[in-house]
Amino acid sequence: MKLVIATIKPFKLEEVREALTEIGVRGLMVTEIKGFGAQSGHTEIYRGAEYTVNFVPKVKLELVVSASMADQVVETISNTARTGKIGDGKIFVLDVAQAVRVRTGETNEDAL
Repeated sequence: MKLVIATIKPFKLEEVREALTEIGVRGLMVTEIKGFGAQSGHTEIYRGAEYTVNFVPKVKLELVVSASMADQVVETISNTARTGKIGDGKIFVLDVAQAVRVRTGETNEDAL
């Protein structure tokens, strides 16, 4: 099993969710986050005062999938979330040692 962690632009969330559902992903977790990287921050003017925004809003997706499906999930997220502009996000893939469905006690692949 693989844990896929992706950070994407917030306005791409629904499009990415729909694309993942189409390839058979049955669930994911979404967290609103802020961060900075190559995009850094930017300046904005609010009520006539200029201020610097150091952290840019993003959305973090976390989903556990079978190892055989991980490459397809990464490709789907990458293709769907891409705008071609700086700040499109990152995707990380990690190994998962164990999964348990709390309600039924099913483990590993059965718990997905």
